[in-house]
Amino acid sequence: MGYICPVCGFDDLFEPPYVDDSNSGSYEICPCCKFQFGYTGASFGKEYHKFYRDKWIRSGAKWFDQSAKPSNWSLEEQLKNIGVFL
Repeated sequence: MGYICPVCGFDDLFEPPYVDDSNSGSYEICPCCKFQFGYTGASFGKEYHKFYRDKWIRSGAKWFDQSAKPSNWSLEEQLKNIGVFL
């Protein structure tokens, strides 16, 4: 278990998504939702997470990197990592 993506709740990022609770991102791309911290929606700050998450879910919550997807993956369970309940 690594760091948690604040957008989709994926819990195996290699680095913290942001540096010291700032909007300065790690530039890591979440293998699940494809959000790139410090780049995607950077001009909107962390408020963009909900918008991006909602759009990702509406489009089918498809994994960006299928090789990282756990075989027993559950969107509902993953979102609980960030306090989002469907």
